[in-house]
Formats: sequence, structure tokens, C-alpha cells
Amino acid sequence: MRTYGYLVVEGPHDIEFAYRLLAPYGLERVRLEAELDPFFQPLVPTTFPHNGDLQARVPVPLFMQSNSHAIALHSALGDTRLAQTIEESAFSIDYSQLAGIGIILDTDKEVAVTTRYAGLKEEFARNSFNLPAIPGTISADEQRVGVFVLPDNQSEGNLEDLLLQCAESTFPKLLESARKHVDFARDDTSFVDKKREDLSKSAKYNKAVVGSIATTLRPGRAVQASIQDNVWLRGNNLNLPRIKAVQTFLVDLFGLALPTAPTQ
Repeated sequence: MRTYGYLVVEGPHDIEFAYRLLAPYGLERVRLEAELDPFFQPLVPTTFPHNGDLQARVPVPLFMQSNSHAIALHSALGDTRLAQTIEESAFSIDYSQLAGIGIILDTDKEVAVTTRYAGLKEEFARNSFNLPAIPGTISADEQRVGVFVLPDNQSEGNLEDLLLQCAESTFPKLLESARKHVDFARDDTSFVDKKREDLSKSAKYNKAVVGSIATTLRPGRAVQASIQDNVWLRGNNLNLPRIKAVQTFLVDLFGLALPTAPTQ
């Protein structure tokens, strides 16, 4: 019998981020339903369209498995649905069988980490789900529970802050070029678009820079495809302190160990 884990994140970029951090521990993506551990089968949607919305993405988790572990990485499709996603999944799978339950979120709305986490704790408490007192820590109970607030449980920021550190390490010239491109776009007043994002905001600027790099590495593909396929989170980048901190959190949460021949 495998050890089971469940991780809820805000969106698809975070899913691929967690995937890359877990992959060196012998966990592989489950692509075929027939190969999925029966424990997680109830999380696979059986109807379409989801909630009657033809445009909505089918909310199937990314499942990862090894001989010893099976972990579901579940996108809440937004920061306001983290608690709701965990509550909904509790009706489908037996939470008492989970060795670890985790959440990854960010603070890209210019809210202090302590304030963000306090609000999350209160929201989960209303559903009788208790989170650790401090973000980045894991409960010492038989069932491990933890929350990691990107980028480092202390600073305001998001996943893009970590990806930019990886870019600085791995492809600094491409990063420099992407920043020049976004700088030009930010200052360009030659056209009007009502849905144009304000790149003067740090979070939007960073997302644009990461997106510029990603579309260069994987033309026509979304950022999450680049995170999955390219070298953002491989090799020495996994030893960057803030990247290693998130990986260590996940390893401790799910009780993982490196295989005899680790892969990246």
C-alpha cells in the first residue's frame, strides 16, 4: 500500500512548480486513468461540462506516483477557493488515510504574510480544519499538515519571484532581454487596450518577464508547459535557498526519500 499525500495550490503554474520539486524523488506523472491508484479515483471528474460551464477547465488534479507514494496536486483555480477545494475533496476521499495534507499559496496582493496566513487559518478553522500556527511549519500530529506561503513565508511575492531567481542562475542573458522587452511594453503609450495589464505593478511586471522567457523557450505554449519541460527547476537551481526550502517542506510533508538513482 502506498503512502498518500494531497496538495492544494492556487493555479496551474503552481501545479507544475510542485511537480518539478517532487520529480527527483521518483514520483512520475500519471497519464492513464487505468494506472491511477484506486484511492484517488474519486477525484477524477466523471461529468462534463463542469458545473454546466462549457468554457471551464475540467478540475482534474495532477497525480504523481512511485512504488511507495501517491500524491494528488490539486489546483483550486484561485486563492479564494483553497478551503473550498479541500472541503469538497473531503467528500470524495478518506482524509484519515492521507499521511500529509499541504497548501501552497502566495502573497502577490501586497498583503503581509502574517495577515494573509491569519485569514487563511480563520477560514479553515470555520470548517474544523486546523492549520499550524506558523506558515512553513508542519504539524507534529500523526497526519502532517502544513502551508507554505511563497516566496519564503516572510516576504511579499509569488511564484514568479522564485522563477526569476532560477532565470538569473540559468539563463541571465535571456532574462536581461526579457526585462528590456517588458520595460518597453510598460512604457509604450502608442495604443489603447482596455484589458491591458498595468506593468508598473511589481507582480504583473514579474509575470510578464517570466511569460516572455517561457514563450521564447516554448513558443506558443503556456508558462506551465515551460516550467514542466525546461530547466527552470532542474540541476543546481534546486539548491537555491528559497527553492530548496519549498522542496524540503514538501519532502517532510509527504515523508519522501531520494531513490537510489535520483532523477531530475
